[in-house]
Amino acid sequence: MKKLLLVCLLFVVLSAGAKPPKNQYVCIKTSYGQCIIRLYNQTPKHRDNFVKLIKQGIYNGTLFHRVIQNFMIQGGDPTSKDAKPGVELGNGGLKYTIPAEINDSLFHKRGALGAARDDNPAKASSSTQFYIVEGKRFTDGKLDTLEQTRLKGYKIPQWQRQYYKTIGGAPHLDHNYTVFGEVVSGIDMVELIAPVEKDKRDRPIADVAMTIEVLSKRQSKQLDKLLNIK
Repeated sequence: MKKLLLVCLLFVVLSAGAKPPKNQYVCIKTSYGQCIIRLYNQTPKHRDNFVKLIKQGIYNGTLFHRVIQNFMIQGGDPTSKDAKPGVELGNGGLKYTIPAEINDSLFHKRGALGAARDDNPAKASSSTQFYIVEGKRFTDGKLDTLEQTRLKGYKIPQWQRQYYKTIGGAPHLDHNYTVFGEVVSGIDMVELIAPVEKDKRDRPIADVAMTIEVLSKRQSKQLDKLLNIK
């Protein structure tokens, strides 16, 4: 009995000392490859909702139903599962929204994971739909114009400007949609999906289905180490 008690106590001590990963990662798989996404801790409502839905299998079999080259690929509509060719998609979701978690430091750089939404004044996000930015590069002149038009006078920080000029993104979405993660591996999957043949609603002619899984704590800790996240 004493030995059993000691073993139990040792297990508790070791478990308590095991540090959890700093971040949660998920993997999106398609016939065009896969990508790994780090979910931001600064957007906990979106992070936790996304993880919950993935674990429930909500996304498995859904389509990337809207793709625009040099902009983004969008998916997560539950009604897209087994949808007939040519059917309009993008209006599906669960019966709730997620409060906006717009953060100045989380911007629409290349590979950003954002939450889709309708035109509601609170900028609350769709319960299920998301997009991944492919984006393009912008000049200072084009960024100046965006600041005065789409961004309504908001000044893009210089470090973000440099990113948009050299790597690219979709700056016109900043301050309007919640960014809650980023691709850390496999951006080529996005690049391959974005230019596929599509119909007038930007739905791919040949379905692009996905599965998403939450990576384990061990895998997430390994990625934290690999990405040098302290």
